[in-house]
Amino acid sequence: MTIQAPETKIVESYRIACDGSEGALGHPRVYLQIPEADGFVECPYCDCRYVHKDAADIVA
Repeated sequence: MTIQAPETKIVESYRIACDGSEGALGHPRVYLQIPEADGFVECPYCDCRYVHKDAADIVA
């Protein structure tokens, strides 16, 4: 059995909100801050990785 890799989204803002994108099957909305030094942050609920567009070449 293989585990599907978490989703990666390229975003334009350093402050984002994640609710699981599953409607009723998602999770509580959380607001996340992407550290400029890292260029990405992962949601603690769904493990979705949000990568800022300026760091997309480095991180992704």
